[in-house]
Amino acid sequence: MNRGFYIILTAQFFSALADNALLFAAIALLMSLSAPDWHVPLLQQFFIISYILLAPFVGAFADSNPKGRVMFISNAIKVVGCLAMLAGMQPLYAYAIVGLGAAAYSPAKYGILTEYLPPSLLVKANSWMEGATVAAIILGAVLGGLLISPKFIGAALIEWNLTEWITAPEFAILIILLLYLTAAWFNLYIPRLPPDHRTPKRDPLYLLHDFWHSFKLLWKDPLGQVSLAVTTLFWGVGATLRLVVLAWAAFNLNFDLTQATQLTAMSAIGIAVGAAMAGKWVQLERSVKVLPAGIILGFTVIAMIFVNEWRVAAVLLFFIGVLSGFFVVPLNALLQHRGHLLMGAGHSIAIQNFNENLGILLLLGVYTLMVGHGMHIHWIIGIFGAFISLVMTAIWRRHHDDQVR
Repeated sequence: MNRGFYIILTAQFFSALADNALLFAAIALLMSLSAPDWHVPLLQQFFIISYILLAPFVGAFADSNPKGRVMFISNAIKVVGCLAMLAGMQPLYAYAIVGLGAAAYSPAKYGILTEYLPPSLLVKANSWMEGATVAAIILGAVLGGLLISPKFIGAALIEWNLTEWITAPEFAILIILLLYLTAAWFNLYIPRLPPDHRTPKRDPLYLLHDFWHSFKLLWKDPLGQVSLAVTTLFWGVGATLRLVVLAWAAFNLNFDLTQATQLTAMSAIGIAVGAAMAGKWVQLERSVKVLPAGIILGFTVIAMIFVNEWRVAAVLLFFIGVLSGFFVVPLNALLQHRGHLLMGAGHSIAIQNFNENLGILLLLGVYTLMVGHGMHIHWIIGIFGAFISLVMTAIWRRHHDDQVR
C-alpha cells in the first residue's frame, strides 16, 4: 500500500465521517420540527433513492472520468445538501440532495481500488477501506451524538447566547459541512488515473440499455450472483437494523437518542475487527467460504430481544459487527473483482449500489410500515433476524448446488 492509497483512504474517512454524523443531525432536526416518528426511516429512504434512480448513469460517469475528480464533484453536491438544510429546506428533501452526492461518490471510491491495485491486494484494500469506513461510523455516531446533545452543544449555545441564531442540530450540520470540505480537499490529491471502460455514447437511452446488459451479466455470473445477493442482503438489513437498534435501546435499555447513537458504535467496532480478520485470513478465491457467518448473524440478532443490560448489549452488538465484517468484506472484494473483469469497476459498483439500495428501500419500507402500525420492537427484531438466517441459508445452498453441477 503506497501514499496514493492512503490519500484515497483519508478522503473516504472524512466523507464517511460526515455522512454518518449527518444522519443523526438530520434525525435531531426532524425531532426539533416535531415531525412524526415514521419520518425517521423515511429520511433514509430519501437518501438512498438517488442510488436507485441514478445507477444507470453514475457508473458510466465514474468510468468515463478520473475517479478522484468524480469524488470531488460528489462531495461538492453533499456540501450543497448541507447548505440547503441550513437554509431551511425540508430535511427530507435536503437529505435527498446529500444522497445524490453519495450515489455519485460510491462507484468512484470503490472503483478506483480495482484500477489502482492488483487483484491480490483487493481483499486487503477492502479491509482497510472497510476499517476506515467503520472508524468513521464509530466517530460519526459519537460526534453526531455529542453535537445534538442538549447537555453539550445545547448548553454551550445557551451560554454563548447563540440560541436565537442557531439550534443544536443546525450547529451540528455546520460542523459536518466542514468535514465534507476537508474530504473534498483530499480528493484533489488522489492519484489521477486514466478513465476505465469509457462509455462510447452518452445518450441516456444507450446508458439505460448498457446498464441493463451489465445488470444481467453480473447476475448470471455464478460468483457475481452470490456476492451480489449477499451484499444486497447485508446493506438492506444493516441500514434497517441501525434504526431498529435506536428503538430497541430506548425500549430495552431506557437510552435516549444520544446514548443510543453511541451504543451503535459497538457494532461498528465489531465490523472493523471482522474486516481485519477477513483481510488477514480470507483469500479472494475462497471468499464464498464465509457464508455460514451470515446464517449465525441472524440468530445473534434475535438474541437482542432478551438483553436488558447495557454491557451485555454492547458485547452482543460487537459480536454482530464481527460476523458482519467477516462475511461481507471478502464478498465485496469478490464482487468488485468480477465486475471489473466483466464490465468495468464503475459500472459494476453502480449495479451493486442499485441492488443494495433497492434492498435498503424495500426493507426500510417494511420497517416504516411496522412502526406505522405500532408493531412491538421485539417482533420487529425477531422477524428481521429470522429473515437474515433464512435468506443466507438459501444463498449458501444455491451456491453449493451450483458447485455440485
